[in-house]
Amino acid sequence: MRCEIRVMIVGAGTGGLCLAHGLRQAGVSVRVFERDRTRRDGLQGYRVGISPAGSYAMKQCLSAELFDVFVATCARAPRYFNMLTEKMDELLSMDVGETADAVDSEKSVSRMTLRQVLLTGLEDVVEFDKRFVRYEENTDGTVTAFFEDGTSATADVLVGADGAGSKLRKQRLPHAKMEETGIVSLGGKVPLTPETRALISDKVFQGISLVMAPKGMGGIVHVMEFKWDRSGVKNGIGGNDAELIRQWPGMLYDNTQDYILWGLWAARRHFPKSPEGLSPQETIALAEEMTRGWSSNLRRLIELTDLSTTLSINIRTSVPLDPWKTSNVTLLGDAVHTMTPGRGVGANTALEDAALLCKRLVEVRDGRKEMLHALHEYEAEMLQYSRVAVLESRKQMDARDPIHRPVVGRVLLAAMRTSMRIVNAVPTLKNKMRDSELKLRKIKEQAVVGQQAELKV
Repeated sequence: MRCEIRVMIVGAGTGGLCLAHGLRQAGVSVRVFERDRTRRDGLQGYRVGISPAGSYAMKQCLSAELFDVFVATCARAPRYFNMLTEKMDELLSMDVGETADAVDSEKSVSRMTLRQVLLTGLEDVVEFDKRFVRYEENTDGTVTAFFEDGTSATADVLVGADGAGSKLRKQRLPHAKMEETGIVSLGGKVPLTPETRALISDKVFQGISLVMAPKGMGGIVHVMEFKWDRSGVKNGIGGNDAELIRQWPGMLYDNTQDYILWGLWAARRHFPKSPEGLSPQETIALAEEMTRGWSSNLRRLIELTDLSTTLSINIRTSVPLDPWKTSNVTLLGDAVHTMTPGRGVGANTALEDAALLCKRLVEVRDGRKEMLHALHEYEAEMLQYSRVAVLESRKQMDARDPIHRPVVGRVLLAAMRTSMRIVNAVPTLKNKMRDSELKLRKIKEQAVVGQQAELKV
């Protein structure tokens, strides 16, 4: 027997908006409440990496037309994965190949662009300038959310998708904890111009490059090139993509242009001063101080940073949770499993949450499952796969790792650099390493996509 349900989502981030699309596609009543004042506000960070599993989840939830827009608005796919020294000397470079498959491919997208894509078609669903304060569970089985402006809303299900600092999580799961990794990161965007292009090699231009430096310091350089510029769609872009971009209303709100992303991270104890509260100029000065002795070209990139794009991040991670007693208030994405950017799976895990939760709620609507039973199934499965993701990403960014120690770190760095240079110099070893990595990634992705295939709405 069909049972009409109403769903409220707090937070218009990647996971929350993907869930809203899936529910709307399925005919489920949904409303989204976002604290930002407008659809242009509030974004920090630059690039989001979307894996095949993330693309598959989006394809399940978005309309076919909007999914095509998402693919068309992604940045140029990286051709190489590079490991470099702080002097920008090559340690290892692997050609990761290219695939034209819209789903089974790694994608890079601007955070602003992705947000505008996901807001498209939800203009009458998303309410901005709504700061969540608290919720109350009502005697009739509904739940009411209260907002800072004095308004409230009631529905059958409340979903917290309000990020790592989730107010909803603090009320729903007061025992949930966040931990310091001891790692702090700085970053910025540099406009892609003839001058800045000349500062990087062809492989760096065409790839994602990670820097391995002394004291456990790391860095990233990644060029984000899009199919449009300030004049509109670029020359040579295929007719279908060009038409999708021209007709996409989200372009009115998107200020994304080609840029070079740089990031720098280290254990907090290696920072000469705390990066919190610094002005953009002070942040750049700090990055320049920390990279003294590094490549002059890389330091010049930092110097040319658009000051409006600088940021510093204290990298924290959630402590994996044990199952809790299910109610009609649940969570997804960073609101329940914040992870470091070490493996680049945060957004993809949130998308996986969205597809799974959408499926379970549609089962409730169709009378195939009771509400609490469906939500319990969602939470049990979500906690299982997110635990693995949180712990694996923590391994990549943890100040307790020996690589951050003065003496041991130098020995480990030297050993890793030597092994990478050997692999890079021997084609058979490099091909074997690349094929092994691609095979392992493919197995993991196929397992996730296989699970998601069972969730098709």
